[in-house]
Amino acid sequence: MSIVITGATGQLGQKVIADLLAAGVPAGEITAIARSEEKAAGLVVMGVRLHVADYDQPETFAKAFSAEDRVLLVSGTDVGRRTAQHAAVIDAAKAAGVAQLAYVGVFGGPKAEFLLAGDHHATEKLILDSGLPYTFLRNNWYSEMYLTDLPGIVERGVIANSVAPGARIATATRDDYAAAAAVVMREDGHLNTAYELSGDIAWSQEEFAEELSRQVGKEITYTSVTGAEHKAILTGVGVPDAFADVLVDVDDAISRGLLAGTPGDLSRLIGRPTTPIADTIAAATTS
Repeated sequence: MSIVITGATGQLGQKVIADLLAAGVPAGEITAIARSEEKAAGLVVMGVRLHVADYDQPETFAKAFSAEDRVLLVSGTDVGRRTAQHAAVIDAAKAAGVAQLAYVGVFGGPKAEFLLAGDHHATEKLILDSGLPYTFLRNNWYSEMYLTDLPGIVERGVIANSVAPGARIATATRDDYAAAAAVVMREDGHLNTAYELSGDIAWSQEEFAEELSRQVGKEITYTSVTGAEHKAILTGVGVPDAFADVLVDVDDAISRGLLAGTPGDLSRLIGRPTTPIADTIAAATTS
């Protein structure tokens, strides 16, 4: 049996492999799929096997899998192009008859009615149509994404987006999501199952601003702007127009309560509470 991780050099993929190794999975039983040997050099040094393949080159997946493999398909980052990219992996996995195909998708699954979810809906359908034993890991938003511009937020003293006042989101950290993925890849009992993965506690933008203010020692306020104003802010700092639309649409989904659910699947899988947003803020402010 081999555990195969696509997107293995990405932030999530690397954490999944680290968790597998920490849990005692031998490095030689893990295969990392990456676009180049150079990017995966650190994994190879640890003894992880490497298969070089590219989502945009289906032929490179021809010999990536075998029948006993458990495969984790980490979704690509090219929104709007991912379904075709993922199809290359699914087709190769089906041809090999893999033992498990796990997919990192989006919280809510078919009920996720927003632009970012479209590729995930289509990918899940392809996996179901393949007839392969599957596991759907439907991740909510990543807590760290709210802190990518921490210095700028602190300098301005303002958080501005188009989430409706009081709307809540149940984020978790990459470490949390990676731990869940590692569990379903190394343990039995997760086939033909969909997990809705989110943080244990949903929080509002106002609460986030209040906690950030407390930790940095400066008042940070939250301002809810219109979708058009939010898009102008995003494109003004260099976000491509099409992706700005996606981000504004996610805020609309949050405003509609689509990312506020706390079903508890994530904490049950990892055997501990999910990481509170206050802890993520603390890690960002001390790094």
